[in-house]
Amino acid sequence: DGSDAAAHAALEDLCRAYWYPLYAFVRSLGYDAEDASDLTQGFFARLLERDRLRAIDPSRGKFRSFLIASLKHYISHQRARQQALKRGGGVLMVAIDVNEAENRYSRESVCDVTPELTFERHWGRTLMELALRRLRERSEKGPDHLERLVPYITGSGPQVPYAQMARELGTSTSAIKSSVHRLRRRYGQLLREEIARTVADPGDVDAELRHLLQVVQPWEA
Repeated sequence: DGSDAAAHAALEDLCRAYWYPLYAFVRSLGYDAEDASDLTQGFFARLLERDRLRAIDPSRGKFRSFLIASLKHYISHQRARQQALKRGGGVLMVAIDVNEAENRYSRESVCDVTPELTFERHWGRTLMELALRRLRERSEKGPDHLERLVPYITGSGPQVPYAQMARELGTSTSAIKSSVHRLRRRYGQLLREEIARTVADPGDVDAELRHLLQVVQPWEA
């Protein structure tokens, strides 16, 4: 909206939400954890220092396509890859916990895929996590109740029969089915909203959703 404060907050939100898919992409290129962390932070610092996001033409495509193309260009022209990044100077930095990132990367990495597919899979997973986080924040049920229903909502993880879940939660089977139906529909809406933030044309949301589900689902199977 032209406000420096609003722009800063929006950039911080983008960086915090999407740094991990980029980190996973760099790691899958063969860089170790330290270099991948430096390159990912350096990329965001360069992006923000030069105010490149203001120059983006939304009509040119998807935000994920812009980010991965920009990161590839940055890596190919990066000369001091082993040098630690300079802090300060008013530059927004992304705090990367390397240990946490490596634990996640070791659990989720697949050796027989390309770095580009690794990026897209983590990008899709990130969007799903953001939608699920919003669902948790808006849920009228207690956190334990919702967490027990997450496998039914997202289609990932083991799913026990509805009757068994009803007994464990002290409710009826029909109530569980009704909750799952309602939460699944709301989760789908929230996921589409997250995707809509990353594409130029609202008409592209469904196609982008289908693509991301295609790359994520075989990985989680």
